[in-house]
Amino acid sequence: MNISVFLSYPKPHLKSQKDFVNKLREYLEQRGLQPRTLGVTDYDMEAPLTAIRRLMLESNGLITVAFRRNRIEKGSGKPDSDIGEKDYDLSGKWLTSPYCQIEPAMAFQLGLPVLILREQGVLEEGILEKGVLGMYMPEFSLSGNLNDYFKSDEWIQLIGKWEVNVRKVVENKGRPPMLY
Repeated sequence: MNISVFLSYPKPHLKSQKDFVNKLREYLEQRGLQPRTLGVTDYDMEAPLTAIRRLMLESNGLITVAFRRNRIEKGSGKPDSDIGEKDYDLSGKWLTSPYCQIEPAMAFQLGLPVLILREQGVLEEGILEKGVLGMYMPEFSLSGNLNDYFKSDEWIQLIGKWEVNVRKVVENKGRPPMLY
């Protein structure tokens, strides 16, 4: 029986993004993990956050892929501050889906292992900032060979640590609660 994990990502709009998701799914399935994604493998008639929570409660870990989605052609952060805050340039930066913030935060609150993969160029803010969850957050590029990325030391070490934690969740779910 495969171990259920929540796989979160914005709907790909590029072939390279779709290929990345397919390669990730294939990798997880080869390791005995069953990636589940709302609207792809699982469907629900409830409000999205209710459906996400239900699926998350059935999962043992979460991987979020923060793909590039919306590009800021010209922009700035904290413009016209009147309290001395320095503005910063956002031109050429990318935003991802807000669910790439929401779903990892929900998984964290449930105590699930979380791994966030951020596509190069996606704005580092909120839960996508390095160190917010305490675990290293890899940034990947879709311009290279996907096979090379999924064979890299970075990938193997990060996914390995995450997978160990997922398997601990499975083991711990079968134990009775401890009162002392």
